[in-house]
Amino acid sequence: MRELKVIDFKKLVEYKEGLKLQKLYEEKSLNSKTDFLLLLEHYPVITIGKSGNNLNILFNEDALKNKGVSVYHTDRGGDVTYHGPGQLVGYPVLNLRYYKKDVKWYVKSLEEVLIKVLNEYGIKAEIIPRLIGVWVKNKKISSIGVRIRKWITTHGFALNVNNDLTPFSYIIPCGIKDVDITSMKEVLNKEIDMKTLKKNIIKEFKSTL
Repeated sequence: MRELKVIDFKKLVEYKEGLKLQKLYEEKSLNSKTDFLLLLEHYPVITIGKSGNNLNILFNEDALKNKGVSVYHTDRGGDVTYHGPGQLVGYPVLNLRYYKKDVKWYVKSLEEVLIKVLNEYGIKAEIIPRLIGVWVKNKKISSIGVRIRKWITTHGFALNVNNDLTPFSYIIPCGIKDVDITSMKEVLNKEIDMKTLKKNIIKEFKSTL
């Protein structure tokens, strides 16, 4: 049996620092019987995955800097997305050798966790065939992008909770034109308690994977 240790960051984390943390826990997971789930919120940042297209960023870096948003090329799968305060980011660092060596299964499991959590809040969430992530009435509420090396997972999911959705207009999210983005706050018309949400995420994560 693998132990799952949850690392809950109580303050905003720069994206570059988040990458360093993942690398640190990746090595720990590879060389121990412990896996990790990092939960955090990032300072405003647009990230571009390995298959990303710079044309999906609609403003140049100087204009984005003036808006308080940085840009970072990263090694996860997927295209362009945005992270910012009020959005819950989860970085599971798991050794899939002890779960299932199947990338599609892993991604679907993350989607399942998020759908279950949203259902607990009365939000009917679903997946859309051939698209990765979680949707509510054809609006995207959560993005997923992962990296797997030596069957150790990094990166993960971003769930829009209380975050400002305006910065998504600076990009073509995930390279999908005309996609609408939503959040738990927008759907329920109220602020979501992040501490309670994290507890629900942890519970469903442990029961699903």
